Amino acid sequence: MRHTEFWERMDHALGQASARSWASLTVIAGLGGRTVQEALDAGVAPKEVWAEVHGFLGLPATLR
Repeated sequence: MRHTEFWERMDHALGQASARSWASLTVIAGLGGRTVQEALDAGVAPKEVWAEVHGFLGLPATLR
């Protein structure tokens, strides 16, 4: 998964107006206690970050 696809999924799940701010503010334990943005900036693969976001938000399997 590329970063562009990751952000498209984030926009779809949270809304385009909220996705980036949510990613900068929300700490997820599965990302090492980092925010989504911090994990991406640290080089964690977007696919791995999306899996954590997906689980954290309890999104349906169709959005996996």
